[in-house]
Amino acid sequence: MITKETPRRLDPQKVVDSALAIADDEGPAAVTLRRLAQLHGVTPMALYRHFKDKDDLLAALGDRLIASVVLPEPTDEPWDKQLHAALRAFVQALRAHPRLADLTLRRMLVSEDGLQISERLMEILTAGGFDIDDAAEVGRQSVCSLISLVTTDPITREVSDPVQREDSLRVKRAALGALSPHKYPLVTAAADTLVCPASSDRYYDLGIDLVVAGICGVLNKE
Repeated sequence: MITKETPRRLDPQKVVDSALAIADDEGPAAVTLRRLAQLHGVTPMALYRHFKDKDDLLAALGDRLIASVVLPEPTDEPWDKQLHAALRAFVQALRAHPRLADLTLRRMLVSEDGLQISERLMEILTAGGFDIDDAAEVGRQSVCSLISLVTTDPITREVSDPVQREDSLRVKRAALGALSPHKYPLVTAAADTLVCPASSDRYYDLGIDLVVAGICGVLNKE
């Protein structure tokens, strides 16, 4: 007796897992529904039951990143300290997937997790003295700035292979080092740091500090 093979059940969350792994290694452009279908042993049509197109899948990746943000609980600390902690939590989640960080921007006011992050940031900012509209604008620009901080990380912008990455950085350092120290004394002296920060943690700490300091400066200016 010939029996029909039971169709393989497709778990959309596992598809997102696979897409995330591909995008981390090769970038979002490498993620295709056909490739994922082959990876999971199903037809592309099986994926279309869960994701209407690639944009829908990328939206799911953005939602996954936002969902990984673990906001700290409210405390009695000054508002700027709480803001710093919340923004650090946001950056920490994005650092794990730098090539996908910009996917979170369009999902912040769509996904439930994104809305919760937005609400918390506005709570902190209004507690600090901003009115609601200014808190919305400051919060939005802060999130955009930190997403850009992650996507422009000099290390993540390089190729993933460590040998090729070091070769690329060496060429860039040499190019700056070859400039005239009389014409560009500070640029040539800081060639290594300008090409690539010595510490990724320092890079992100400084970026968050600048955002928070800027917000405090705007508030004090008003």
